[in-house]
Amino acid sequence: MDWNKTKTIFIIVFSILNVFLYSFYFNRLMDEQNVQVMGKTSTEDLLKMDNITYSELPPYINDPSYLSAKSKKFTKEQLDALDNQEPIIEDETRIKSILKEPVSVMNAKGDYDFTEFLSKHVLFGSDYVLWDVDEEERRALFFQKVKDNPIYFSRKAMLTVFMNRDGEVTYYEQSMFDEFDSFNRKKDLISPIEVLGNLYSRGYLPQDSSLQQMTLGYSTFVQVTETQVFAPTWHVRVKLKDGKVEDYFINAIEGKMIEFQTESSDEDEDNE
Repeated sequence: MDWNKTKTIFIIVFSILNVFLYSFYFNRLMDEQNVQVMGKTSTEDLLKMDNITYSELPPYINDPSYLSAKSKKFTKEQLDALDNQEPIIEDETRIKSILKEPVSVMNAKGDYDFTEFLSKHVLFGSDYVLWDVDEEERRALFFQKVKDNPIYFSRKAMLTVFMNRDGEVTYYEQSMFDEFDSFNRKKDLISPIEVLGNLYSRGYLPQDSSLQQMTLGYSTFVQVTETQVFAPTWHVRVKLKDGKVEDYFINAIEGKMIEFQTESSDEDEDNE
């Protein structure tokens, strides 16, 4: 056996092993340092580094309350108070109404203005807030408000208005909740800046995007027989670098992303 040759081979092998171990140690050390640096970097600084812009964040009251409610049952006596309409009630909880004479919702500037229509032609019209107008479909979607905050995409808390080509309402469908009650969870609401950090860490805030809107509302958390429970929910609207606008919804207590089923359906298919 050539001992000198064997010794040389062992020296080379151990030298390579030492280099590998040192490299492994060095990389682990750098990773840990990077994690520490990221941990010390504030959300504001991370957003600034990626040129993600936002104006003043919305004020909010740290009230981590869930809400429970039941579907409102409409009565024939209530329908009798509606003029210029042929309304019917389905399943006690949904109004479908055809207007005898179409009602314009266009103002002098040619913009949509539903204020007068809601006050004069819809039961509890002031309890709804406009979400979107689909000009191609000639349809406007409203969400019921509770504590001045919208209930997002609950089909049992929604007003859908249909219009003709002249911007006149011809038909609408309405449903809503009542008997609201609140109960608290022993946990703070996620703050607006924490919401942005949540979206950033998930990759929903890419470079050069900008915050367009952030509002607090509610979304369906669970349904128990006739009662539904709603969780506080942040709505965040983001404009991407290419001009595309995205809407995100986050449970304001648990931090979970919420996705809604928005296709037409007679059932409530929110995020249950």
